[in-house]
Amino acid sequence: MAANGNRVVTPRSPLARIQTEKKLDGICHDDSGKTVKAQTIDELHSLQKKRSAPTTPLDGVQGAFAILPEEERQRQQLQSISASLASLTRGTGPKVVRGDPAGKAQGVAHHHHQHVEAPTISVTDSSLKFTHVLYNLSPAELYEQAIKYEKGSFITSTGALATLSGAKTGRSPRDKRVVIDDTTQDELWWGKGSPNIEMDEQTFLVNRERAVDYLNSLDKVFVNDQFLNWDPQNRIKVRIVSARAYHSLFMHNMCIRPTLEELENFGTPDFTIYNAGQFPCNRFTHYMTSSTSIDLNLARREMVILGTQYAGEMKKGLFSVMHYLMPKRQILSLHSGCNMGKDGDVAFFFGLSGTGKTTLSTDHNRYLIGDDEHCWSDNGVSNIEGGCYAKCINLSGEKEPDIWNAIKFGTVLENIVFDEHTREVDYGDKSVTENTRAAYPIEYIPNAKIPCVGPHPKNVILLACDAFGVLPPVSKLSLAQTMYHFISGYTALVAGTEDGIKEPTATFSACFGAAFIMLHPTKYAAMLAEKMQKHGATGWLVNTGWSGGSYGCGRRIKLPYTRKIIDAIHSGSLLNATYEKIEVFGLEIPTEIEGVPSEILHPENTWADKQAYKDTLLKLAGLFKNNFETFTNYKIGKDNKLTEEILAAGPNF
Repeated sequence: MAANGNRVVTPRSPLARIQTEKKLDGICHDDSGKTVKAQTIDELHSLQKKRSAPTTPLDGVQGAFAILPEEERQRQQLQSISASLASLTRGTGPKVVRGDPAGKAQGVAHHHHQHVEAPTISVTDSSLKFTHVLYNLSPAELYEQAIKYEKGSFITSTGALATLSGAKTGRSPRDKRVVIDDTTQDELWWGKGSPNIEMDEQTFLVNRERAVDYLNSLDKVFVNDQFLNWDPQNRIKVRIVSARAYHSLFMHNMCIRPTLEELENFGTPDFTIYNAGQFPCNRFTHYMTSSTSIDLNLARREMVILGTQYAGEMKKGLFSVMHYLMPKRQILSLHSGCNMGKDGDVAFFFGLSGTGKTTLSTDHNRYLIGDDEHCWSDNGVSNIEGGCYAKCINLSGEKEPDIWNAIKFGTVLENIVFDEHTREVDYGDKSVTENTRAAYPIEYIPNAKIPCVGPHPKNVILLACDAFGVLPPVSKLSLAQTMYHFISGYTALVAGTEDGIKEPTATFSACFGAAFIMLHPTKYAAMLAEKMQKHGATGWLVNTGWSGGSYGCGRRIKLPYTRKIIDAIHSGSLLNATYEKIEVFGLEIPTEIEGVPSEILHPENTWADKQAYKDTLLKLAGLFKNNFETFTNYKIGKDNKLTEEILAAGPNF
């Protein structure tokens, strides 16, 4: 191009030269780059994804599935899933096929899938269709499913998946049923105080058929094959069949995640959950009191969920199952937190809501074995779960940094409220519910011990938030006292100020988890005492509640003081302290602890009105006695001796 007379301007960066001569393949190419190895856009998309490779070698002899060709292994796997979804009346399972049904719209034909056809006895609509199985999807795949198909699913600013659990934002204990038969009638705890509400076998099968028919009517179901219990000798294989990506991701986080090799050897599950929570139960069915029903059949090793989408029902349902299965193996199942020091000293933390169990068991100087569910076997302690289920209401990075930082990609956030533009979560907003929750894998906690197992515990710490203000900050317990307070499961709650009531209310929950236990509380207590005695563990009662008066008059015991008490328990220094016994409850209290004011160690010293202290002490003692009457008729030990020892360990006045 000419410019300024005769001057010619040459481009500084010439374009890549285009080859216009035909090469050997007869096609013109751009020399600036290689072409992709794809002939269609679908083939190009397929190049994005590569097949997952096994990550860890298998120990010992491989299972039956592992030696099979891939196609045959997948066929048998689908056959197992079809059998899980079989109708009991028709005796057949659905035709199942792996993959997302939406794949058909992308040009994926049925002959590309592995599928299993069940023999048809009587033709029904469901027998004419395929049920697509989305099997053990990764968090990324489940995010895609939730955001695309489930209303109310969003990605928050930190990468967590925000979901809604529908009308139910908490568990429905009054709608939980357990099948009573010749075995469970004698083994389980029934009657006054028991969480177990009976149903018969026939009613369970009606609800199971209803759930299975609903799941089979869907285009796709999510199937998780996972484990419970980190102790490899005593782990349980569980299968969860659900209709929502939210439920699948929740259980992916909460159960132990198998490796690809372990999935190849998974075989038949030990327990199966049918989560048809979007579909109600039939109110005219016997034993049904609402449109919600959570049903356990221990003989069939099955659980059915109808009429509630709250994911916590699956977690706690399996915990109830472990409370039944583990004691049969002489393994104690416990509703507790658990951590371990750098020298291998393990401590259990028991406590109801508001006692500080999560706060005190999460210690940056110690390893976290688990925050909620554990087993104590001859091998030591083990976490039942593979994740944590933390409360989120009023969560802050300053108060709970570990939970705060765990809310990232892969975490499920239930029923939280967020900014519609920035997607930043407002953890103080209770618009949906106060029971907002986060479910995340345990490895999201920096000091988690993986695998989640440890040696036998040295300390068993029972936490109580005593709003009456009469229990000492710490007491060393005898074996009988440990059993008494373990069975009692005490804390005190303060009523809401909106109704003007400020009087503390005593709350008792047997074994610190009455809603989930299956056997009589004294059976778990006897196992606890036996293991503590055998392995030399010490019991402690720690009050994280009030001092110097009841709620409204006294003050909450400062958290730094409680932490000093816990540190003294861990170090063993509290065992060597000088003790004195207090009246009524007969508790032994130390006279001094480093870093804790000595005057608060004896509760009476902190009360200005000594008569008011004694009156309140007797009042609480009476509440303990009234609560314990539920358990006095149950006989344990030789010649009823153990029962008498436990009763004598309670308040005496």
